[in-house]
Amino acid sequence: VQPDMYPGNCWAFKGSQGYLVVRLSMKIYPTAFTLEHIPKTLSPTGNITSAPRNFAVYGLEDEYQEEGKLLGEYVYDQDGEPLQMFPVMEKNEDAFQIVELRIFSNWGHAEYTCLYRFRVHGKPAE
Repeated sequence: VQPDMYPGNCWAFKGSQGYLVVRLSMKIYPTAFTLEHIPKTLSPTGNITSAPRNFAVYGLEDEYQEEGKLLGEYVYDQDGEPLQMFPVMEKNEDAFQIVELRIFSNWGHAEYTCLYRFRVHGKPAE
């Protein structure tokens, strides 16, 4: 979401629940997603409670679609590597140009959740 990984240079939203809808440059068959947060060692507080915890990814036909097709539900591990990859869990034959990242909780920060980088991986649709 941002060009660098400096502490605080994130896309933050109020509270622990939120979503981000991304339009890709082309339709793809999604295979995996990566979510990136700063490591605890770079955090001024020594913790990353603002990191996303439980989240899901959906594929959308268009930006007005209410409920997309679930591609998987995941947990970002605050004790794992800063860059974590999550494979598509739900089998599906559809290609998508629009992907929604829906965050259900963070690691305990009361005021906001921080997203540093979200990537969608896949094969281009012909």
